[in-house]
Amino acid sequence: MNKRILVVSGCVGLLIAVILLTYVIANNVTSLKKESAVNVKMNEESALLERAQKLLVQGYDDAARQKLEMLVAKYPNSLNLEPAYLALGPIYEKQNDLLKARDAYQKIIEKFPSSNNITKVQESLEGINVKILFSSVVTPDSFLYEVQKGDTLNKTAKKFNTTSELISKENGLRDGKIKIGKKLKVTKAKFSIVVDKSQNILTLKSDGEIFKTYRVSTGKNSSPTPTGSFKITNKIVNPPWYPPGGGMIRAGDPRNVLGSRWLGISQEGYGLHGTTDPASIGKSVTEGCVRLKNSDIEELHVIVPEGTEVLIID
Repeated sequence: MNKRILVVSGCVGLLIAVILLTYVIANNVTSLKKESAVNVKMNEESALLERAQKLLVQGYDDAARQKLEMLVAKYPNSLNLEPAYLALGPIYEKQNDLLKARDAYQKIIEKFPSSNNITKVQESLEGINVKILFSSVVTPDSFLYEVQKGDTLNKTAKKFNTTSELISKENGLRDGKIKIGKKLKVTKAKFSIVVDKSQNILTLKSDGEIFKTYRVSTGKNSSPTPTGSFKITNKIVNPPWYPPGGGMIRAGDPRNVLGSRWLGISQEGYGLHGTTDPASIGKSVTEGCVRLKNSDIEELHVIVPEGTEVLIID
């Protein structure tokens, strides 16, 4: 009897061992298959990226774009997405596909916020924002307006709280004349400005979102830039300068510290302006105004209308 029990027990044990072994083998096979599939996937992703990079070096932008777009579409969670988008952004920009370029840079910021490339990508995104704004590309922030009888460029700009310079730029108008029936791209975004004195950074916002940042100079300790909420009250091209000691220095004179543009704010005597000393940008050295490079103040002069809110903080 005991022998039979032992035999049966032995058989059951052997059966259990066989089942366990079969399970382990099956598990290993499944794991190997999964690992193999992952390896194949990773190899294909890397191959697409490497091929695209080689094509770019050889100057075949269209072929590289196809490879990169294939990688992005087929492997949306790939570790190779960042270099793929980093390559796609400049390709789209070069091909004047501005909306796709903007999307590529935004994807990097959204998906890889800790990337070492984030500062460079943010700068590229801001540059694209301006290019789109100054182009005829219609976005959710703009619309097409059909010119009516009695319309002028200035009237149209005031009607939609924008600038005549911006309407001219985004529609390629050179003489400032508009014809009845012509369709114009008009920007409807509300722009605002924030100046951070502690960082010497000016942030241009569009409907509350960061549009572009600029390095600036602000007031020195003895003549601090005023803080608070202000508005743009006047805009002058090639402004004369009236120094504290009296008199007037004309535009173009090397002694005129205002540079090429002036945006006065609702505190008398203060404003945003250009400079004849670009090396001073980023420092607290002015008599209280906010100083920018001429190219930057000229850009702002086109974009922001009178009445634009300006917030200056310590």
